Amino acid sequence: MTYRIALIPGDGIGLPVTEAALQVAQKVAPGLLDCVTFPWSCEHYLQTGRMMPEDGIDTLRGFDAIFLGAVGWPAKVPDSVSLHGLLLPIRKAFVQYANIRPHRLLPGVKGPLRKQGFDILCIRENTEGEYSGAGGRVHVGTPDEVAVETSIFTRVGVERILRFGFEQARKRRGKLASVTKSNAQKYSMVFWDELTHQIAADYPDVEVSHYHVDAICARMVMAPETLDVVVASNLFGDILTDLGAAIQGGLGFAASANINPTRSAPSMFEPVHGSAPDIAHLGVANPIAAIWSAAMMLDHLGATDAAARIMAAVEATTAQGMGTVPGQDRTEVITAAVLAALD
Repeated sequence: MTYRIALIPGDGIGLPVTEAALQVAQKVAPGLLDCVTFPWSCEHYLQTGRMMPEDGIDTLRGFDAIFLGAVGWPAKVPDSVSLHGLLLPIRKAFVQYANIRPHRLLPGVKGPLRKQGFDILCIRENTEGEYSGAGGRVHVGTPDEVAVETSIFTRVGVERILRFGFEQARKRRGKLASVTKSNAQKYSMVFWDELTHQIAADYPDVEVSHYHVDAICARMVMAPETLDVVVASNLFGDILTDLGAAIQGGLGFAASANINPTRSAPSMFEPVHGSAPDIAHLGVANPIAAIWSAAMMLDHLGATDAAARIMAAVEATTAQGMGTVPGQDRTEVITAAVLAALD
């Protein structure tokens, strides 16, 4: 079987890390992926006035998966434009409601913590909550200006991400941490807590813990080994996963998957390090997060052996000290080491 993959390298270091991930994926599974590249990016916006064409969503719908490099170039296009013009519309249109981000130390990587043996899977609600885009501004530019941003939490949205989290915990170590701020946000977050309690009854084999977001930030630093699956809202999940990337050694190791669990539309896979304009011209972007994301894509498509081989090659590479220190090794050198480890 051949899978059709839409490649969107995007901006900055998104281009070289996408190329690296593609090289690795094609070596481990030759002939499996039929890739089409789309130039949608901030540069595309400057040329056309759109981050992607008007029919971009319809174009992507025919693919089995989407691989995104990185999007954003704030000096040229405001992040609010690039994000809402490409990434968020794809997540919402294809109901990619589960954002999955693994956080663990690869062999040879020295994280900033004294703790080493942690393996956290963060599950972030990906289509509503604080990033719903509901709100507006009035009296703009006057002393009476008002800005309103409304978070939207639906029963179906919260229930499905919680159940997804419980299912992942059941496959792993049987522990789920639900994250809110219900002491301060007495409507949306209390609603989330109540649904967590209700759904937990269907998963008696999963140990459930409830954390306020500030408390779990502290736990991720002080005792990360006590956490298994963490499920959180869009905003809280976004913040927690940057912290997760930090404790695993940096954004160069931060892989992610935007999953449509029903498979009614394509899922999207991306490193979460951003376009990094400050180093885009230096050739030292770490491709490991993108390669890890490609492994997650192959696993999602059913090529589990190929995905496992990629991760084994990545771990063999970092165990030798390659790609473990930001900026130390060139992108092509790290990629070549992973490719060699596949032999």
